[in-house]
Amino acid sequence: MERRQLEYFIAVVEHGGFTTAAVSLHTSQPALSHAIRTLERELGGPLFHRLPQGVVLTAAGEALVRPAQQVLRDLSTARSLVQEVLGLSGGRLDIVSQTTLSVDPLADMLGRFHRAHPKVSVHVVDPERGAAVAHMVAAGRCELGLVDASVTTRDLLGLDLPEQEMHIVLPADHPHPTGDTITSRQLAALDLIVTPPGTETRSVLDDLCTTLGVAPRIVVETAHRAMIVPLILSGVGAALLPTSMARDAAQRGARMLSHRPRLLRHGRLIWRSGPLSPAAQAFVDLVAAPPQNRECQQL
Repeated sequence: MERRQLEYFIAVVEHGGFTTAAVSLHTSQPALSHAIRTLERELGGPLFHRLPQGVVLTAAGEALVRPAQQVLRDLSTARSLVQEVLGLSGGRLDIVSQTTLSVDPLADMLGRFHRAHPKVSVHVVDPERGAAVAHMVAAGRCELGLVDASVTTRDLLGLDLPEQEMHIVLPADHPHPTGDTITSRQLAALDLIVTPPGTETRSVLDDLCTTLGVAPRIVVETAHRAMIVPLILSGVGAALLPTSMARDAAQRGARMLSHRPRLLRHGRLIWRSGPLSPAAQAFVDLVAAPPQNRECQQL
């Protein structure tokens, strides 16, 4: 069993077919198909059901997915460790993060990381739900994950991040009384722009409304977070946003309010036990460093 065969196998799994997998790997479909057939002969059975509209994993294929991902991750880590010993630069950092945490605080973290390690390429994946983040890290698909601290991460190691305040953002001409604060009952009475059920900001709103015994007044539900601020600015409704997104909206003309009592959340950086690649270890060290030491790391 060769690394290339496992890479081809995982590509077919992720793309759901041989044609798109071959394109992503910059190889021909016959070459990819040959590699998969060779792997199947070595393992003693088919890994995919070949269907007219694509492929579906067999039971044997499903059993291979997680070990294959782990082998590829371990090989990548081993290569990076050797390169570090030899004094080579480069490498890659794979992070999976919930979307709101990608905006804040991950963007700032990656800015500091890039200044310290400019030759490391970074790949960020952003599923909607925290459970998916934990699953991808546990399965070895990404080395590091960023989730809301309320998400169960089982046997994964982790580092809690500083608390982050959530703000309510209104259209500029909204009739909410002047001032910069809002109560839970006032928030529940707003026309709201929300993300789908199961996402972290939606859970905060749903919990708040449940406590009050009222249903949220949802005018738009969208998984496209890039739409939220433009929808607010166009007067559609209000939304609950992390500080950085709320400030950006306020700079563009929206009203930014603080909830009383404050709505706080904090993220958690997670990873599997065992050795990390040099890039991932450097990122963990950067995040864990006390604030007074961060400037020194950037010099």
